Amino acid sequence: MKQLPANYSGRILKGVFSYTLKKRTLSVIQASAAFDTYNFPLMPYITAWNQEDNTIWYEFVGQQFLDLLETNATDISKVFRDSIQDQRIFHYTDLSQSEVEEEIITRQQISRKRHNLRRNVQMNKQIEAVYQIILPSDRTIWLKDRGRIENFPNDTITLTYGCLTDVTKEMEQKELLEHIGYFDDLTGLPKRNIMRKLFEVRTGERQRGYINEFSILMIDIDHFKSINDTHGHQMGDFVLKELASLMSSLKRKEEDIGRYGGEEFYGISRGNNQSGVEFAERMRRNIENHTFSHNGTDLHITISTGVASTEEFDQCGMDSLLALADKRLYQAKHEGRNKVIGSL
Repeated sequence: MKQLPANYSGRILKGVFSYTLKKRTLSVIQASAAFDTYNFPLMPYITAWNQEDNTIWYEFVGQQFLDLLETNATDISKVFRDSIQDQRIFHYTDLSQSEVEEEIITRQQISRKRHNLRRNVQMNKQIEAVYQIILPSDRTIWLKDRGRIENFPNDTITLTYGCLTDVTKEMEQKELLEHIGYFDDLTGLPKRNIMRKLFEVRTGERQRGYINEFSILMIDIDHFKSINDTHGHQMGDFVLKELASLMSSLKRKEEDIGRYGGEEFYGISRGNNQSGVEFAERMRRNIENHTFSHNGTDLHITISTGVASTEEFDQCGMDSLLALADKRLYQAKHEGRNKVIGSL
């Protein structure tokens, strides 16, 4: 084994471990140390987890990370753990990884879930999370963690090597948007005031030639009042939340979904009228076949949707596009519901 790195405070290179593990650890330390000298806005690290005694420690920590927490390589594990206020974990909801769900784990929950979190990371072979931490100066910042996992079963050791990035500005903007009410409290979807902003973005993309057309969808749950009347408002709220989650999982990267109000939702789809109709039909079919189960009660619901596209207007404003989509929605209702109308 080559000479130990300067200021090395890890355990693997000095411990009774396999040559394979020591060689790999040393090579990653050397690469991380070299990277750290360039003072990029990234903070490299390497952690090791011993599954036998369930201990975790740092094999390498970038100097920027140490300076940020005002500590040293020996104490960094405890100092970082004590500074975390919550952890955000991101789950991909489809194979294309275009849909992401955020799970918030509080400081108290982290302590109880730590073992399971490590197991999940080990199985996924990667980590992607955001930590809210309080610095020694009492300033709150957000650090994004992205890392890769390598398992060494013969040593019962799991190595994680990755980088931390300061994403405080991005997370503060997200928190601000949620605070001022851009997202619906019940469903977590963007509210209708976001629809106008999306319309402006898509209009700008169309004017610059990035996209040819786009469509607006107006979506309404069929017979929603009877759900509240028959099963109560708790069931009604559950249906709204479950439906929002289902529609979010069905949309693609070029599609957006939001809550318009009450039992009405909206969608915006890049592409022509046919693309908007296909988006609406994809949702209609899946919703029709989905079972909404809550407190021992199973329900099936349907939706009606009106679709209007910019290709149908010479000069298209949001109000005219929305009015046409709304007109087609009520036509779908009139024709028996559980239907998509994309043209008159």
